[in-house]
Amino acid sequence: MDASDLKVFEAVARLGGMSRAAGELAMVQSNVTARIRQLEFDLGASLFSRHARGVTLTPAGQRLLPYAIRVRQLLVEARQATVDDGTPKGPFALGCLESTAAIHLAPLLVDFAAACPLVDLTLMTGTTQELIAAVLAREIETALVCGPVQEPLLLQEAAYREELVLISAPQSEDRLERLLQTAPKIAVLRRGCSYRHRLEDVLARQGRTQIPCLEFGSLEAIYAAVAAGLALSLLPRALVAPQVSAGRLKLTALPEGEGWVETLILRHHEQAMSSAHRAFLCLLQAREGASQAA
Repeated sequence: MDASDLKVFEAVARLGGMSRAAGELAMVQSNVTARIRQLEFDLGASLFSRHARGVTLTPAGQRLLPYAIRVRQLLVEARQATVDDGTPKGPFALGCLESTAAIHLAPLLVDFAAACPLVDLTLMTGTTQELIAAVLAREIETALVCGPVQEPLLLQEAAYREELVLISAPQSEDRLERLLQTAPKIAVLRRGCSYRHRLEDVLARQGRTQIPCLEFGSLEAIYAAVAAGLALSLLPRALVAPQVSAGRLKLTALPEGEGWVETLILRHHEQAMSSAHRAFLCLLQAREGASQAA
């Protein structure tokens, strides 16, 4: 068994068939089949169950797959590290919350594109849990998420500090306690959203532990539901300020100390920081430093 065998095995497992893996690997199907059979012979275990629609992993194959994925990732990282001469270039996969993208990322990415024209940037948005999983799986190099994060495999440092505020319909209750007690539902992003968890904690302290959720896939849908009086939500003050100024939403601050959260930047502790990643981090820190000075 060698790295090339595991590369073939991983492709077959991921794509669910010998022919599909052959197409991705630019090999003929008979060669892929022969490599898998030789690997099974070397290991003394059947790795795939064959059927009319393709193949599925056996229990032995499922145990081998994480190692094959890790080998593939190491080969990619080794190639990138070898050609990284200190000039930011090549692929750079970044993840962030949708709210962070809306508040902070647009001007930062303009500066990054100007400073690093040779970098091929991929931006992934998602919930905190989705982004943590993507960094752990090495699908993205770094991510901006809402803290705190309890994950020993991830290195983290503070990027931004933000105030979360309640948003409700313009005609809603003025007093915080009354607002929380009378909210019919909460409008939230999908499960795994850290703002959703924070709002559920705030409501639980008021004795409301079973409040129904309206789950949406975008911030615009949350704004519409809240403005219509259907629900309450919790989002960064800087994000909702334009909606509040326009009179479409009402803002209510949380008690002192309850609304502040840190946005963290994460990376896997085993993954070397690329020059593109380092350049992005420097720009982020410079922008945040200038913002605080102002």
